[in-house]
Amino acid sequence: MMLFFYLFFSFVVAQRLIELVIARRNEAQMKAKGAFEAGQNHYKWIVLMHTAFLISLFGEGGLLGNGPVQWWYIPFALFIVTQCLRIWSLVSLGQFWNTKIIILPGAKVVARGPYRFMRHPNYVIVATEIIVIPLIFQAYITAIVFTILNAIVLSFRIRVEEQALQQATNYYETFSKRPRFFPKETK
Repeated sequence: MMLFFYLFFSFVVAQRLIELVIARRNEAQMKAKGAFEAGQNHYKWIVLMHTAFLISLFGEGGLLGNGPVQWWYIPFALFIVTQCLRIWSLVSLGQFWNTKIIILPGAKVVARGPYRFMRHPNYVIVATEIIVIPLIFQAYITAIVFTILNAIVLSFRIRVEEQALQQATNYYETFSKRPRFFPKETK
């Protein structure tokens, strides 16, 4: 069963690396159009937290070798759902998706896909992953610690992101009545 862990872990790491390549490409395209970066000072903490999450997961879930929890298929199914939602979010945002806060002044914010239902579906997806991935492999300390750290980091990041979007785009008009995290159909 450790093979399952190493294959799964490799998939998650590869996915994150591919996302960084996409983010860099999108950043370059957006900056070429006049976009700016907001919240540069906290980005290093996000990178550090996500790197530490993977290291902790590898240590607790892999090196300690607990193997998958007996009911692994439940968090694994949630992981599969989050991957579908992740793709939907990234495709919906297109060139606007990034790991950084990259704002194109005057742009209309994306309000399609999962963004029709909430302001921050990608953050919900990441928060869910930080819980369910460790649960698959009995990495309970990783799940608890990084859920708390992610909440702290996101509480700052979301404020910075929303403030920058409100100042430079139609964010307020589009999302003022839309919930941040819990889906709701909007008209």
